[in-house]
Amino acid sequence: MPEPIKRHPSLQPLSREHHHGLLLCWKIRHGLKNGIEPQRIKRYTDWFFEHHLAAHFQVEEQQLFPILGLKNEMVQQAMAEHKRLRQLFKAKTDLKTVLGLMESELDHHIRFEERVLFGEIQRLANETQLQLLNDIHQEVPESEHWDDVFWE
Repeated sequence: MPEPIKRHPSLQPLSREHHHGLLLCWKIRHGLKNGIEPQRIKRYTDWFFEHHLAAHFQVEEQQLFPILGLKNEMVQQAMAEHKRLRQLFKAKTDLKTVLGLMESELDHHIRFEERVLFGEIQRLANETQLQLLNDIHQEVPESEHWDDVFWE
């Protein structure tokens, strides 16, 4: 089993948010596997995007990615993936297909950021940049009160 990645304290809140994103992927997978009506799952993904993911993307794009520079190839990949994911979350038709794509693409994106991009940022960022990120970003508390637990 690979050794856990040690994150700088200023990146840990974003990594915890990634964990919640992976849980979203798991919930979508379970819902689809169990034949849950796609509209029920989509209501939850809409809520999750509005209350968690949109702000997470914004912090990464405005505070974290500039550490490497917006012309950096990995940053450009992450930005393109954010754009694609926003499109998927906004989709209103062909929900079963959209949810399947959302789950797989979000899972891939989070794993890329955790395994590759965050490591590079952590390696190249100076302490001032990391402290600024720490001062600016307040982790969105996990306040999930969703009555329709379709994934159970």
